[in-house]
Amino acid sequence: MEIGAVIKHDIKKAPKTGDWRYMKPEVIKEKCVGCGACVKYCPEAVIETIDRKQLTIDHGKMSKVKGQILSNEVAQIDYYFCKGCGVCANVCPEKAIIMKKETECVKCGMEAERE
Repeated sequence: MEIGAVIKHDIKKAPKTGDWRYMKPEVIKEKCVGCGACVKYCPEAVIETIDRKQLTIDHGKMSKVKGQILSNEVAQIDYYFCKGCGVCANVCPEKAIIMKKETECVKCGMEAERE
């Protein structure tokens, strides 16, 4: 490989690494202001901002939180690759991302056993 070369990543060939996650970040769409802080700091680059109109919770209006008008963007997490580190929840200025204990098996979709 030459110095400065770019390695192209093929997501279809990438192994799904989120199946051993213990904690799962959950975006509270109504609180997310679309600032992108979580996108910048995610060590796995599994968060992106998407248009709010693509969400089922959107009613075609801009929402307000604490008197702020939210942007048209909202964070979305790719759970197939998210490892549940919690960096996104820690850097979110609006606390719109919370960490929850993983309750279902990512590989099979069945509910995990509770202790």
